[in-house]
Amino acid sequence: MTPDFKARAAEKSAVARWSLMASLLLVVGKLAAAWASGSLGLLSEAFHSMLDFAATAVTLFAIQYADRPADDDHPFGHAKMESVAALIETAMLFAVTAWIVYEAITRLLGEPHALDISWWVLAVIVASILIDYNRSRALQRTAERTQSDALAADALHFRADMWSSCAVFVGLLLSWYGFHQADAIAALVVAVFVAKAAWGLGQRTLATLLDAAPAGVTAQLSKIASDVDGVLSVAQLRARPAGPTLFVDMTVNIPRTLHVTKSEEVKTAITTAIRALHPAADISIIANPVALDDETAHDKIMHIASAHKAAIHHVTVQDNEGRLAVSFDYEVDGATTLVAAHDMATSLETAIRDGLGADVEVESHIEPSPPALLHGKPPKPLVARTLERTLQALAKRENFISDLHNIRIRATEEGLFVHYHCRFDPHVPVQTVHDTVDRIENALMKKVKGIARV
Repeated sequence: MTPDFKARAAEKSAVARWSLMASLLLVVGKLAAAWASGSLGLLSEAFHSMLDFAATAVTLFAIQYADRPADDDHPFGHAKMESVAALIETAMLFAVTAWIVYEAITRLLGEPHALDISWWVLAVIVASILIDYNRSRALQRTAERTQSDALAADALHFRADMWSSCAVFVGLLLSWYGFHQADAIAALVVAVFVAKAAWGLGQRTLATLLDAAPAGVTAQLSKIASDVDGVLSVAQLRARPAGPTLFVDMTVNIPRTLHVTKSEEVKTAITTAIRALHPAADISIIANPVALDDETAHDKIMHIASAHKAAIHHVTVQDNEGRLAVSFDYEVDGATTLVAAHDMATSLETAIRDGLGADVEVESHIEPSPPALLHGKPPKPLVARTLERTLQALAKRENFISDLHNIRIRATEEGLFVHYHCRFDPHVPVQTVHDTVDRIENALMKKVKGIARV
């Protein structure tokens, strides 16, 4: 459990405990005032607060359970317990609404009921309004910081209490001045506030329990992924909230010719962009490689070789009067037997033929792959001087090359490796440059024995 997670859980528990004590205080005060005055509005408020006390107790249990980390039996965590608690609170709110409406209508249809209203009864209501206001703000702030459904539900209860207490206060004042039916009307106003709060809370809670994506999130996540370089389209997207966590499952289409490293970079870029907006998001991304309409034969060959984990180079594709001819060098471990290497090359050739068409001519040249690591050391001084003089002399024969520098010669178990830098006219074609250095390399290898590579 991370420090942030622990701090968030402690904050949620603390505010819920304070709300529990506030609810108990309001229940006691309103029941005493209702008993003393005979007010249905106050009694309704007392039952409303009693319900809030029970709901806050459920909330406290729910957030402590919901903040447990994920385990083998609950891989998505326990956050939905908060939504279950909020659903229970919703049912309680509707139950108390029905009772208030029944009692209020009964009084309105019966004989006017005189109330015994004193200053301390009104003081209880005023204190209740102030406490409800304070707890509602505290709960709402914490709910927003911690993305807690249960605390948001509790904040709604206290806010509804505050406005309904205001209605009861007005009803008591009117009753004090002789309008006795005002108390029952105030009770109905309380019922309206409670029912409205219950309806809104129930809608949000059911949406969470039914894994409804938050409004606008799907379009937002789709745009984030589509804007990442390398993503062709979003094939599938699912998002659902669970407490403060937004679970995101996404499949994106990428070119199948994309290197595996670039594919991972694409997924990392999407994850980073999503977490910039949803820090607590739990993200799973699948990159689905697809063929492009403008994919060349060379692209397809490289993709097929990658799928076979085959190292190939010098790939040549020819068009011989409408028939493709493919050739390439296939690197295998030098210790591989010829029959095994032949089988590997044949398997790759067959896959390429299947990928490009049965009429394609495919030829491979098997060669040993270079060692992963060579150990180099300086050659003998005489060998180094001979090589440098010969290399400079061969370069002077060429028309386009000049300024040989940074010549390095290393002796390895494979033979001599010769490295050098040189300059060409910047307007000379690459093919001319390549032919020139090839001539120098071939001539140098003929004149000096033991050279493995230039």
